[in-house]
Order: sequence, then structure tokens, then C-alpha cells
Amino acid sequence: MACLNGGRTRSEHGAIPLSPAELAADAVAVRRAGAFAVHVHARDARGAQTMAAAACDAVVDAIHAASRGLPVGLTTSSAIDPDPFARAAAVRAWRRPPDFVAVTLSDLGGAGIIRAASHAGIPVEVGLASPDDADELARSPFAHQVVRALVEVRGGADEARAISRHVPDGVPQLWHGYGAGTWDVLAAAVAEGHAVRVGFEDVLELPDGRVAQSNAELVEAAVGLGAGVGE
Repeated sequence: MACLNGGRTRSEHGAIPLSPAELAADAVAVRRAGAFAVHVHARDARGAQTMAAAACDAVVDAIHAASRGLPVGLTTSSAIDPDPFARAAAVRAWRRPPDFVAVTLSDLGGAGIIRAASHAGIPVEVGLASPDDADELARSPFAHQVVRALVEVRGGADEARAISRHVPDGVPQLWHGYGAGTWDVLAAAVAEGHAVRVGFEDVLELPDGRVAQSNAELVEAAVGLGAGVGE
């Protein structure tokens, strides 16, 4: 999966896609590079992250039109709005539902956001940042209703493995890291047969430390981690 922008700004990297047209063009490029889906953060007219229907609907429409059949995921991050009731209402207000939404279980009201998305018919990928999060997922009524568990860590592969061991059996896993630990996490995930996520939201540098020129270049590097695995 390619995470195209997150909360990044152009001051961090000049190629961060922000507008619907830019996100759509990047979606086409990462699909060609090997991504099976994209995760994006819509922006308002000022460039701020938003869950507002007009902005989110425009992004989903643009990506679907440019890259038909490519699943598009949106965020429900509390960094956009700390009020879980407002985020749940935003999900219900979308008129062009995404193919999935990402919900961080440890966010305030995370379970309620999952219920709102489910009631709206939108599949959920649930973010787990600790073994406790994974245990909470296992105890929840939606443990086997989520499309995947996101094992998301700011450390390295050992931290990801510790969470992974607590994910309920049968729930597909996707691992991703942030910053310097990203490539260690991705390499471990590939070795263990799990899907991975990469893109400017998570990391700006390639495995060799060079700054990536594009999201597509990051995806190509991630695809390369799997070359020869299982042969």
C-alpha cells in the first residue's frame, strides 16, 4: 500500500501531493510501481488536513477516475479533529465513500469510528500501535470484521513482531513504520509474509538514506524487498 501524503507539508518535501489532481497522478504512478492500494489525507483550500465531505469526495472521485479499480483509503485520525463524534459524523457525511478507512484503535473514540464506518458500509483497517491495542481488538466484537490489522510502530522490527503476536488469528496484517525504522519493519514484514505500507506519510528516505524523489520510488524500493523471497 502507498501512503501518499499524511500530514506532511511541502516544506518537508516539494513533491508531497495535496490536491485531488496531484493525489490522482501519484496514485497512477504508485500503482504502476506495484502498489495494491493507496491511503490518502484530503486537504482543504488552505492545505490543512480535513475529513469534510466536499474535500474527501473530490479526492476519492479523482483517484477512482484516474486509476480505475485501485482501492482508495481515507484517514480518520484524531490529529485532524480530536472530537470522535465529529469524526464519526464526517464519515457518515461522505457521499463518495472510500474503499476503506484507517482507524487507530487507541484514538479516543476509535471503536465508535469503526462502528460509524461499518454502518456506512465502509470496510475498516484498524491501526495497532501496541500489544495492548491488539488485545483490545481481539476482545472486541469487530475483531474478524476488519479488512486488516495495521501493525504500525515508531521503533523497529522487534516492536512490530511483539504486536503481531497478539493479532487475532485469521486477521490479515499489514506492517509499516515511521522514519528511520521504516525499512527494518518492512523487511521483517516481507520475510514473514505480511503486506506492507510505504510512502511520504511514513518516510522520506530510501533504504540507502537518499531522499526519495517520489512516492513511486519508495514503492519500487518496497517491492524490491520481496525480490527472491520464497525462491
